[in-house]
Amino acid sequence: MRKILVVGAGQSGLQLALGLQSHGYEVTLMSNRTADEIRSGRVMSTQCMFHTALQHERDLQLNFWESQAPRIEGLGVSVAAPESGAAPSGGWGRVIDWVGRLGGYAQSVDQRVKMAGWMETFAQRGGQLVIHGAAVSDLDYFSRTYDLVLVSAGKGELVSMFGRDASRSPYSEPQRALAVAYVHGLGPRPEHPDYDAVRCNLVPGVGELFVMPTLTNSGRADILFWEGIPGGPLDVFKGVKDPSEHLSLTLALMERFTPWEYARATKVELTDANGTLSGRYAPTVRNPIGRLPGGGLVLGVADVVVANDPITGQGSNSASKCAAVYLASILEQGDKEFDEAWMQATFDRYWDVARHVTKWTNAMLGVPPEHVLNLIGAAGALPPVADRFANGFNDPADFENFFYEPEKTEAYLASVSGA
Repeated sequence: MRKILVVGAGQSGLQLALGLQSHGYEVTLMSNRTADEIRSGRVMSTQCMFHTALQHERDLQLNFWESQAPRIEGLGVSVAAPESGAAPSGGWGRVIDWVGRLGGYAQSVDQRVKMAGWMETFAQRGGQLVIHGAAVSDLDYFSRTYDLVLVSAGKGELVSMFGRDASRSPYSEPQRALAVAYVHGLGPRPEHPDYDAVRCNLVPGVGELFVMPTLTNSGRADILFWEGIPGGPLDVFKGVKDPSEHLSLTLALMERFTPWEYARATKVELTDANGTLSGRYAPTVRNPIGRLPGGGLVLGVADVVVANDPITGQGSNSASKCAAVYLASILEQGDKEFDEAWMQATFDRYWDVARHVTKWTNAMLGVPPEHVLNLIGAAGALPPVADRFANGFNDPADFENFFYEPEKTEAYLASVSGA
C-alpha cells in the first residue's frame, strides 16, 4: 500500500486525502488545527463553488451539505457610477444592472463547517491525522518515509520552498485590500426575490462588493465581501480588530457606493464574533516542485502554486479542480515512482485548467477596456450574454472565445443581437 502525506487541511488537501483514502492509499494528513478549533475559529475565506467543482465533491460522495446550503441559481453584475452633479463623497447609482442564470446551481459552505466535517470524516475512516504545524525540517524527515508528499498549506514557511514564476506572475504587490463579513438578516434582491444569486457590484476606480448566500454554523447566512483598490476609499480595514467596527465600516461603504445593496442590509448582524476577516496578498504563480535540504522533493497543491486574487471567485473552485487532477494523476501512476518528471507533468495538467483562471482574474484586476465594458453593458439587454458571462465562472476557459479580444467580442455580440 502506497503511503502519501498531505500537509494542509483546506479544500484541496482534504479533498485529496479523502479521495486517496477511498482508493485504498495509506494517507496521513497534517493540520495545524483540530476540527473543533477550525469549526469555532475565524472565518477563513469567501467561497462560491460552481457546478464543475461541486461535481468533483459529488464524485467522491463528499457533498454532505448539499441539501442544506442555499442553491445559487444566478450571477448578477451591477456597475456603479457617481450620479450627475453629486458631491464627491456620495451619490452613487447604477448604470448597469443584470443577472444571468447558471446552467447548474452553485453553492457556498463556510469552510469552518466543511473542513471540520471532512477532517472528522477522514479520521473516522481510519486516516492518520496529525495535528502539528509542519516546518521544512519536518518534511525533510517525512520525505524519506512516504512515497509522496503533497503540500497544500498555502501560507507560512512551507510556501517559501516554491519559487515565484515571474513569467506567469505579472503582479508583485497585492492588487486589492480584502474585507469579509458573514451576516444574518440580509433581505433578498428585489429583482429576483424567488431565487438566490451571487451579486458582483463593480465600483470603477474604487473596488468591488460581492454578496453571496452561504451555509454557516448557525444556518443560512450571506457574505459581504469588499475588494478595495489599495490606498483608495475601501482600504480602511487594516488594524480593525473589533468585529462590530468591521461590520459598521462594511455597511457605511455599502451605503456610500452601493446604496441598492445597503437597502437590503439595514437589519443585518454578524453570524458570530469570528465572522469577519481582512487582509491582502499578491496574486502569484509558483514553481510546483519544492526541494528539501536532504534532496527530497515535494509537490505543491492548489493555491500553494497558483494563488489568484478572489475577484473572480475561483479559489475554492480551483482547489477542487486541482485536487481532482492530482488524484487522477496519482491513480494513473500506479506503482511507478512519483519522480520529478511526474510532478511537473501533474502540475502542467492542472495548469492547463488554472491558466484560464489566472488570465481572467488578472484581466479583471485591471481597468476594463472598452470592448469589455460594451460586453458587460450589452448583457443588460441580451439575456444570452448575461447567461454566458455568468457561466464563465464555472468554466473560465470560455472567456477565450468572447472576452479578451475586441474582434471576438464584437463578433459574438453581433451574432447574439442579430446585427
